[in-house]
Amino acid sequence: MGNGALSGAVIAVAGAGGPAGRAALIRLAEAGAVVVGSDNNPERLAEAVDAARYAGGGATVTGETVDLLDLGSTREWAARIEKDHGRVDGVVHLVGGWRGSASFAETDLADWDLLEKLLIRTVQHTSLAFHEGLQRSDRGRYVLISAAGATKPTAGNAAYSAAKAAAEAWTLAMADAFRKAGGEQGITSAAAILVVKALVHDAMRAERPNAKFAGFTDVTDLAEAVVGVWSRPAAEVNGNRLWLTEKP
Repeated sequence: MGNGALSGAVIAVAGAGGPAGRAALIRLAEAGAVVVGSDNNPERLAEAVDAARYAGGGATVTGETVDLLDLGSTREWAARIEKDHGRVDGVVHLVGGWRGSASFAETDLADWDLLEKLLIRTVQHTSLAFHEGLQRSDRGRYVLISAAGATKPTAGNAAYSAAKAAAEAWTLAMADAFRKAGGEQGITSAAAILVVKALVHDAMRAERPNAKFAGFTDVTDLAEAVVGVWSRPAAEVNGNRLWLTEKP
């Protein structure tokens, strides 16, 4: 996909300050989108926005600190984007977090309390806040980044896998809403899930030069896959898990 593939599209990125968010901002800006990032860390967000503006050759990339754990704040953010830009064509959900244990028996339910907020509540709030705006778009996309563990949980990842599975189910319900709204005319908006085993970026490789990171997805490849969701018809991606790692 060359420059301009997303020309004129307005795309919100939740969790834009992390390595995956940073890569997504850059790639979306390069593809011609107007990009609006949010993160709960203002410094990280500012760095990511600056990097994307530079890489995108002066592309319109802005950042805002939004409390995605508050539905009212998230709705206000969605409304502001539509008011400022006249439309919203996408939400890329990259809010992450991981907690695990050495074994199933050692699972700490405090991990669940945290992951339920980060991995489920933020999906609920962004999907509800942006649903109508995406429905109005001729190319609306809600993209959830998920993990293979949601489909095949491991003993020490009970809380993480269950939270990811819940986020997937919620996103698939949104996809069904898009399908029903499309009716006879067919759908233009879609909710899709990109599934990775885990993510890797340059700083991780530098810290662990001998690690293989087998099956991991580089954040730049993830960003490319995110942009690719817009190049496929809504009906093709809606309600589907798009695997970027081997299916378990």
